[in-house]
Amino acid sequence: MTDNSAVAYERDVLENFDPRRKPTYPKVTAVPGLVVEDRSSGFCGDIVKATFEAVTLRDRKGQLRHFTWKDGGFLVEGKRVTLVREEAAKPTGPRLTASGSVASGRPAAARVARASRIWVEGRHDAELLEHVWGDDLRELGIVVEPMHGIDHLEDAVREFGPSPERRLGILVDHLVDGSKEWRLAAAVRGEFVLVTGHPFVDVWAGIRPKAIGREAWPDIPRGIPWKEGMARALGTELTGLWPKLRNRVNTYADLEPELVGAVELLLDFLG
Repeated sequence: MTDNSAVAYERDVLENFDPRRKPTYPKVTAVPGLVVEDRSSGFCGDIVKATFEAVTLRDRKGQLRHFTWKDGGFLVEGKRVTLVREEAAKPTGPRLTASGSVASGRPAAARVARASRIWVEGRHDAELLEHVWGDDLRELGIVVEPMHGIDHLEDAVREFGPSPERRLGILVDHLVDGSKEWRLAAAVRGEFVLVTGHPFVDVWAGIRPKAIGREAWPDIPRGIPWKEGMARALGTELTGLWPKLRNRVNTYADLEPELVGAVELLLDFLG
C-alpha cells in the first residue's frame, strides 16, 4: 500500500547530471522570509523552514512546497544562486536576541507552551513578533495567535477564560483615544488581561522607514487601502512586498518605539 502521508519533495531532473566542468553560483543563506524561486518548477515564495532534507517555500496563496538542496537551483531577485542552511555561529560572549535581550545560553529548544497567550490582529503581526521576539517567546513558553480582527473581542476573551495561570495579552493596531479599537480594548481589560497597542494603522507602519532607506512612509490619502496605496507609492507590487519588508528588520531597533514598547509590556505581563 502506498503511504500518501510521506512528504513529497520536488526534484530537479538535471540534479544528477555531472558535466566535466560544473559552474559555480553565489551561496545565499536560506533564512525565513527570504523570497526565492525554484528554477525547475517556477514555484516562488518566501522561505518558512529549512531542514537537513529540504527548504520549504510558501507562495502568496499560502501553499507550501518542499524542495531539495541543489547547486544553482534557485533564483533570488532574478539571479541564480545556491541556497545553503544557516550555520550556528560559535558564541564568543553573551548573545543578544533580536529584541535586545540577553540569551539564556541554554539549548534553543522551546519551553512547553503555557496556557497564557498573546493575541495579535493578523498574520503579519504574528510573523513580526516571531521575527524579533521569537527567542523571548520560546524562553517564556508563550504562543502568539492571530485574531484576524477585533470586532468580536469581548466574546473571544470571555471564551478564553483568563485566570492567574491563564493570562492574556492583546496587541492592537491603531490604539488611539476615541477609536473603535480603544473602546473595544477598554471593555476587556482586567486583572488577567492586558491590552496594549500602537498608533499605526497597520503593523507594517511600525517598521521604521529607514529600514528600506526612506525618511518617511508615503502619505496615503483617505479612502485608499493603506497597504495598496503604499505599494503603489513605492512603485512596486503589493504581492510579495511583506516578506521583503519584514526581512529588512534585523532587531528591535528597526521598529518604531511605540510598537516595541507595546510588545515589551505584554512580555513583562505574561512573564
